[in-house]
Amino acid sequence: MDKKLTTKKKVFVAMSGGVDSSVVAGLMKEAGHDVVGVTMCFSISHPESKKPSCCGVDGIQDAKRAAQILDIPHYVLDFAKDINDHIIDNFTSEYLSGRTPNPCVQCNQHLKFGSLYHKVMGMGADALATGHYGKIEYHEKTRNYQLKKAKDTRKDQSYFLYSMKRETLPRVLFPLGNMTKQEVREQARCFGLDAVAEKPESQDICFVPDGGYQKFLENRLGKEIFQPGPYKNEKGEVVGEHKGIAYYTIGQRERLGIALGKPVYVYKIEKETNTVYVGPESMLYSSGLVASNFNPVSIDVPTQPLDISVRIRYNAPEVSGTLTYLENGRVSVIFQEPQKSVTPGQSVVFYDGDVVLAGATIDEPIQ
Repeated sequence: MDKKLTTKKKVFVAMSGGVDSSVVAGLMKEAGHDVVGVTMCFSISHPESKKPSCCGVDGIQDAKRAAQILDIPHYVLDFAKDINDHIIDNFTSEYLSGRTPNPCVQCNQHLKFGSLYHKVMGMGADALATGHYGKIEYHEKTRNYQLKKAKDTRKDQSYFLYSMKRETLPRVLFPLGNMTKQEVREQARCFGLDAVAEKPESQDICFVPDGGYQKFLENRLGKEIFQPGPYKNEKGEVVGEHKGIAYYTIGQRERLGIALGKPVYVYKIEKETNTVYVGPESMLYSSGLVASNFNPVSIDVPTQPLDISVRIRYNAPEVSGTLTYLENGRVSVIFQEPQKSVTPGQSVVFYDGDVVLAGATIDEPIQ
């Protein structure tokens, strides 16, 4: 049994209205805890979207219904300012800087395990439970809690959770860490939560409608933010004109609007000169990277180079590399073998087996 669950606790459950968080609320009540459901309201609405949002009006109503079925109190908390200040502003500024942000990582850091965590602790919580697929386990040897991968590797969300502050781990619960998605859906039916048992997954970025992030940026900031500029090849020669750096990401091949007689890929975006560099696939490979905002969620800051497994994007395989702490939250990573499409703005996460050691935000590749 989890060291944190040996006695009855006042557990606040972050309920999005989806099947995962609804089942977490049921599991916490079944375990005998004093359970309170809370839903974060961001004042976001996409009435024409085909996919459910984790934080829209429908989600709030589904969470409220689930709480009624489980017979637990439920509160809706306003975090509209928080998502604008910490997530959406960062999202827009990153794209305008030629970087590719990861808002789910930012949301976990600043909202779920930042603003919400501190809010519920102020309301008397002993713990905050969420429907994330990950694990937090106590390590007897180091006498510290560690963030770990979930049992269901297809649903594992540890990549997005590395930004959690280490001091929050003892009071955060991930009850789904040892369950598969199918088991969660079956458990929902056992709890009488038929309305959410087969609910589809929520959309990837809750504040971006089906039209895509470019349309979102245009609606929020105006078309004038997209300033055309030069495409240049690996020799520095101008080979065309792009529509604005926010339209592109590292590794992109489609929708470039240029025909050079051979496949080319975006391998560098330079904000200072408003230039998008394109070249052959070989230009995408890097021997390493430099990253900032290093967060050692399960370890101390390393004083010596550390051999680790590295993941440079959510759907990328782990690869071997060496991590070196530089200074002021900056780290360098050298890969055992060159890696493709190292993307500034994305997260790099470091593992030792199933333990999430740390993570950081990619600043630049090392060629």
